[in-house]
Amino acid sequence: MDLSKFLRAVFSPWVIFGGSLLAVLLFGSVLLLLYITRPGPAASQAPGTAVVNIIPAPTSTVALPTVSPSPTAEPTPTVPAPPPPGDVNVGDYVQITGTGGDGLRFRTEPGLGGQVVFLAIDAEVFQVTEGPENADGYTWWYLTAPYDSSKKGWAVANYLAVIQNP
Repeated sequence: MDLSKFLRAVFSPWVIFGGSLLAVLLFGSVLLLLYITRPGPAASQAPGTAVVNIIPAPTSTVALPTVSPSPTAEPTPTVPAPPPPGDVNVGDYVQITGTGGDGLRFRTEPGLGGQVVFLAIDAEVFQVTEGPENADGYTWWYLTAPYDSSKKGWAVANYLAVIQNP
């Protein structure tokens, strides 16, 4: 078959009319199907208003026995006992211990009034460079980190454990 005859047969007016008619029928069928399956009209409400369905929860109550409150003492943080005299000396290496995860505050001067300059965590190691000083009922030692000389300050002896040189 010749190409020109084929093109004349494919693009004949009857083929174009039949294809167009089939397309219109398919499009109309889709619209009719959408119209039939659409949801019904919504409950009367103002346009743009949200609908809230409140589902009540079950309301069974259980009678609990009445217990009168008993006075309880507020828990007070426990401070470990200071190391025995002579255990910590200048030049020793000490490890922070017993802070319960709160850390040990290093201060600018011995005493609770000194400004906090650093917070050491449990298991951190420091070298004792000065002390001891007694203030506010505690024994204070001046500690310096062997790995960072900017981490230094006065700390309470109660949270120090002497260790061998690291």
